[in-house]
Amino acid sequence: MSAEVRPIKTAAEQALAEAFAARKGALARDPLAAQREAAFRRFAAEGLPHRRVEDWKYTDLRALMREAKPLAGPPDTAGIARAKNAGGLLRVVDARRIVLVDGVFVPELSDLAALEPGLTVGSMAEALAGADAEVVGRVGTVAPTDDVAAALNTAFMGDGVVLNVADGVTLARPIHLVFAYTATVAAAVFARSLVVIGKRARATLIESHEGPDDLDYQVNNALELSVGDDAKVDHVKIGTEGSRALHISTLMAALGARAELNDLSFTTGGSVVRNQLHLRYAGEGAAATIAGASLIKGRQHVDTTMVVDHAVRGGSSRELFKSVLDGESHAVFQGKIIVRPGAQQTDARMMTRALLLSEAAEADNKPELEIFADDVQCGHGATAGALDQDLLFYLKARGIPAHEAEALLIQAFVGEALETIERDDLRAALADAAAAWLITRG
Repeated sequence: MSAEVRPIKTAAEQALAEAFAARKGALARDPLAAQREAAFRRFAAEGLPHRRVEDWKYTDLRALMREAKPLAGPPDTAGIARAKNAGGLLRVVDARRIVLVDGVFVPELSDLAALEPGLTVGSMAEALAGADAEVVGRVGTVAPTDDVAAALNTAFMGDGVVLNVADGVTLARPIHLVFAYTATVAAAVFARSLVVIGKRARATLIESHEGPDDLDYQVNNALELSVGDDAKVDHVKIGTEGSRALHISTLMAALGARAELNDLSFTTGGSVVRNQLHLRYAGEGAAATIAGASLIKGRQHVDTTMVVDHAVRGGSSRELFKSVLDGESHAVFQGKIIVRPGAQQTDARMMTRALLLSEAAEADNKPELEIFADDVQCGHGATAGALDQDLLFYLKARGIPAHEAEALLIQAFVGEALETIERDDLRAALADAAAAWLITRG
């Protein structure tokens, strides 16, 4: 007779179980109660992901997350005041700011005046409290995933943004979702947002995430993005979290027929960061350009994990990710392109490159293809290496100091990913942020 083996729960897993049990009473009035319960059961069965889970083999969250912080409460007046200047990195971009403080939508800091016809902006918590049928019916359905971190977000999600762009509407100004952590004690934030872009609509959506350097706060953020037929969306996510922060972000996106998505993630902050993308092609002829740039140093750990699911014919995707690593930092890229049976005439290409500025830095790249159709063009590649010494010598031979020559090469390396951004002001702001990182590098 064999005994059943039960894994020992870590302190963080036990704390999360206690936190969910404490919320049981409130679930009776929650229209997503069944969905939350199912999500937490999944977490309870699997626990925090660890190195024996293939998708998390390079980011052992069970080891990295020693404790689960208590759930963040509503921000106080002082916290809201501290968030007034959040998102300053993009001050040169004329965008409509939508501000969330410690995961809570704050209307008084948000630019809600004179919304364009066809644009609606609201609070996720209010939509759920009012049992909004449209929101309740969409949450968790845009691009479903069995990822445990996403399940935790579903179980604990509090507030977030619900944004809708009606059919045929073109937004002249970008929407800037500002996520600011301002609490003076370390806590955990679980924010969930839903963005629905109607048919033939056009929109630019920016996310920025920031917080203080002196707190080991935790963020588990999720965004569901539905892009309608013939619509186009530019999405940029900027991560400048505090130096001790743990940040997990999940983008779940679906593309309608002939839809276009240009997505870029730009990361310089955070202690442990994982950016996840689950992209589902729901309509024929859709196209996506997915790029990323990470500049990290010290002992930072940044993981980019992506699944692009070509489920219908005629889709195209281009993926380009650049990582610059200094000190003892660790960058991870896991990219998987799936071509389903029947998804003929798919064209998908993926490339990841890592630039190591230190012998102690580490880059793990794992591109994958799963192809179940025969009329396709798919490819992937991965490189990792140091600065090109010939190019460095060429610049120094022309009187450019060594430090400036290195900076020029690093900026050019990252610039290839930033060039996927169409807006000049946004691209310039991120180029300036990359230059600022080079200054702090010393």
